[in-house]
Amino acid sequence: MINIQVNGNQIQAKEGETILSALKRAGIKVPTLCHYEGLPPTGACRMCVVEIEGFRTLVPSCSQPVAEGMKIQTHSQRAIQSRKMIVELLLANHPDDCLYCARNGNCELQNLSEELGVRQRRYAGGKKNIYHVDLSSPSIVRDPAKCILCGKCVRVCEEVQGVSSIDFVGRGSKTHVGTAFNKGLNVSSCINCGQCIMVCPTGALTEQTHIKQVKEALEDKSKVVVIQHAPSISVSLAEEFGVKPGVDVNATMVTALRMLGFKYVFDTSFTADLTIMEEASELVHRIKNGGALPMMTSCSPGWIKYVEEFYPDFIPHLSTCKSPQAMLGALIKSYWAEKMNIDPKNIFSVTVMPCTAKKFEAGRPELSQNDLPDIDAVLTTRELAQFIKMHGLDLGSLEPDSADNPFGTRSTAGKLFGASGGVMEAAIRTAHNLITGEDMKEIKLKDLRGFKGIKEATVKIGELEVNVAVVSGLGNARKVVEDIRAGRKNYHFVEVMTCPGGCIAGGGQPLNSDPEAIKARMKVLYDMDRDEHLRQSHDNPAIKKLYEEYLGEPLGHRSHELLHTSYGKRDVLI
Repeated sequence: MINIQVNGNQIQAKEGETILSALKRAGIKVPTLCHYEGLPPTGACRMCVVEIEGFRTLVPSCSQPVAEGMKIQTHSQRAIQSRKMIVELLLANHPDDCLYCARNGNCELQNLSEELGVRQRRYAGGKKNIYHVDLSSPSIVRDPAKCILCGKCVRVCEEVQGVSSIDFVGRGSKTHVGTAFNKGLNVSSCINCGQCIMVCPTGALTEQTHIKQVKEALEDKSKVVVIQHAPSISVSLAEEFGVKPGVDVNATMVTALRMLGFKYVFDTSFTADLTIMEEASELVHRIKNGGALPMMTSCSPGWIKYVEEFYPDFIPHLSTCKSPQAMLGALIKSYWAEKMNIDPKNIFSVTVMPCTAKKFEAGRPELSQNDLPDIDAVLTTRELAQFIKMHGLDLGSLEPDSADNPFGTRSTAGKLFGASGGVMEAAIRTAHNLITGEDMKEIKLKDLRGFKGIKEATVKIGELEVNVAVVSGLGNARKVVEDIRAGRKNYHFVEVMTCPGGCIAGGGQPLNSDPEAIKARMKVLYDMDRDEHLRQSHDNPAIKKLYEEYLGEPLGHRSHELLHTSYGKRDVLI
């Protein structure tokens, strides 16, 4: 450790680290726009400049290493004036539509303008660049006019996700972020994960909102409007209402959904249990009958599109199981519609998902019956929070309620789907029972938990040793797929989540990139699994009843018809 002086106070820093890193650890805030935690610094935006005694110019703290005895001023007059000028120059070519912007009140540029006292336009270019809003994607809206060229979306797409669907285009004042050949996102290599939205500091990237369609359906008296909520929603929604991360609001969220007008509220964790029954059975069948191994999970739609585009030779390795969202959508308009004597055409099925790619998934032609989509609209966690606020509801003051049956009972294994490693842990618990006829003595699999991008384990199931891997983030997925292709790894089962950390950090979650918030969401899911009694999917009585009454058995004829699908190669303009 070395000693440096910051704003007149002595603090300790690690040798070789950047000034920004040392400041953050000491709780000293310096504004940034282009900095991406965990990736090499670019120093492009210059918002984090500080004044160092003995240096003639201001220095970007994100890229300048510390040195023994350094004397730093983070908010000297020169530093403040420099930051203010940067913001003013950014605003010179920025739209004045804050009132209509999706990020109004939650915009980093807006916050910096407030913080630095920018109250008038001092700089104006001769002619503003004219850009068109890209509405082509089913998941993401791109408005280049609001882009400040911080580059974070480009970096997360290329360096974290390994997709590279967007990049800097043009030179000088004509530079902008765009797709190959300036085509729409819908024909690019974009996999709809929404991680670009999570890092965008302005309204240049937002989700395609389905609030209007949902409102219209709720107002239509001829429609039976139902809604399902994904496992990770209840542990992240409260953050949108100012509650600290790591609080589960499942019961009051259900009450809010009923008050919004949804006639029936279902828990997608129920079909997470159903997914495990089908997926574990499929794994056992492949192992026993020489099927394509390793089998890879199929519940993350961004990952599915990634394989279809970049690794079509691995399509046979994907599980044929639909995602929990898609399974419940299919059951609502078949089994449940029959049971309730409701015409499926009169059902409007809504989902609340942590993932913008779920909007893309809902529109896949494979996920429909008789030309009727299984899912009619998808809301992100952010959209649900907006919808609740729109109706003046306060989550903290509502009485608790529970989801409707038959799709309201779930195990904690189903709830674990929200975190990276949860699908694998749930599947192993049930696969062990299917192979040996007995439950595992210790069902908590520590090696599969946590935030590591690639986790590996060998699990003993009877006489069989099953090699498994858990991957989150598509950059990590690429490494694993390449290792498998080269014969360096020999897995039986691989779980892949598109977003680093899993659904708790999905592209539709609260815009909070703090790793501690994501850890808190993961912790509450594991606390549920520790404290509740129904912890294995195959023990769920509602799942057993569904098979007895309707589906027959896992991998049976009706199960294949409703709960399984297929995928094919996609061509993109790259």
